[in-house]
Amino acid sequence: MTGMQDAIRKMLGMKTVAIVGLSDRADRPSHEVAEFLQQHGFRIVPVNPRHAGERILGEPCHASLDAAAAALRSQGGRIDWVDIFRRADDTPPVVAEAIAIGARGVWLQLGIVNDDAVAQALAAGLLAVQDCCSKIELTRQLEQS
Repeated sequence: MTGMQDAIRKMLGMKTVAIVGLSDRADRPSHEVAEFLQQHGFRIVPVNPRHAGERILGEPCHASLDAAAAALRSQGGRIDWVDIFRRADDTPPVVAEAIAIGARGVWLQLGIVNDDAVAQALAAGLLAVQDCCSKIELTRQLEQS
């Protein structure tokens, strides 16, 4: 099993995922993926400063990963991994924040490639995936089981 396949399997086994860049619009890929994960037992934690204080898919939206992590900590929970729907150039600060909150992995969605951000995550001991869709990979796992 490749390193990325191993990271995919491990992250999909963790059930609390922050979705950075989650849109409130149902026609957007971030919304579709988050809803799919939610329907398959994941707790989604929306992160989008434009929608902070609102609810997306029934969950409170946070302005930052730090705010989301603090809210979950106050409930005795934690963010396991971070699913990133941002431009490739915008991913390094998100990865830095994921490291700071103690997330165990980062996932750069399909079409998002930033080798520096991935190297940053791996150097900090996080699992890392890039240019890959969590919905597609979860569907693959479900079909194989």
